[in-house]
Amino acid sequence: MLDKPPGTPLWVDIASPDPDATAAFYGGLFGWKSEEAGPPEETGGYRLFRKDGKIVAGHGRQQNDHQPVVWVTYISTDDADGVAAGVKENGGQVVLEPFDVLDQGRMGVFTDPPGAAFACWQPKQNTGAELFNEPGSLTWNELATRDAEGSKPFYSAVFGWTPSDTPMSDVTYTIWNLGDRGIAGMIEMDEQWPPEIPPHWMVYFAVGDAEAAAERAKELGGTVSVPPTDLPGVGRFAVLNDTQGAFFSLMQPAPREGQ
Repeated sequence: MLDKPPGTPLWVDIASPDPDATAAFYGGLFGWKSEEAGPPEETGGYRLFRKDGKIVAGHGRQQNDHQPVVWVTYISTDDADGVAAGVKENGGQVVLEPFDVLDQGRMGVFTDPPGAAFACWQPKQNTGAELFNEPGSLTWNELATRDAEGSKPFYSAVFGWTPSDTPMSDVTYTIWNLGDRGIAGMIEMDEQWPPEIPPHWMVYFAVGDAEAAAERAKELGGTVSVPPTDLPGVGRFAVLNDTQGAFFSLMQPAPREGQ
């Protein structure tokens, strides 16, 4: 998925207290290579992850001890300031007003009304990840919220998304559509979710073997929060925590028809 029109998730990154440890964990798990995004005095030490030579994600150091160690989903836009205005008008909060990132793009950081954080990216030189849906790359972004119905009008107003609900096991799953294309998901956090877990955007990375990847994560010092589990017709997923505590998901896609 390299077609990234406005309203499409196009990038993820993570800030941690130990970027070298972060690089070692994901390098061991996905085969990612970490490199400086530019002169550290200009980039603040921000780095890029590459998989087979293609950029897949970013990482850097926490700006302060209060910054949570989480993967952040960035949504493409051609007007970051317009997104900020839309967030304010529709009950969200602006965490960081839009600002230029050198000549790479313009970004802002926000929370939706229930409190899930996300960012927008207005591309310039950096147009987002170069690899999707292949093992070791981003394959899905999913909003976990305690107010799914309240989140629908917010994202529809800010990004033009249309929600489509589908029964899945004992829950209702929402697909966010941009035109006729499903570009992200949403799930309601029920009583099975620990109350201390806040609303959030989950990132899913594709793998060829969910069991093997989960075991490898444990060998590297990570933990498995949800063991590999079947999602009929979708694939096999697991939820992990890295060595710095950040949560993320693995997805082993179901075989396509004929495979």
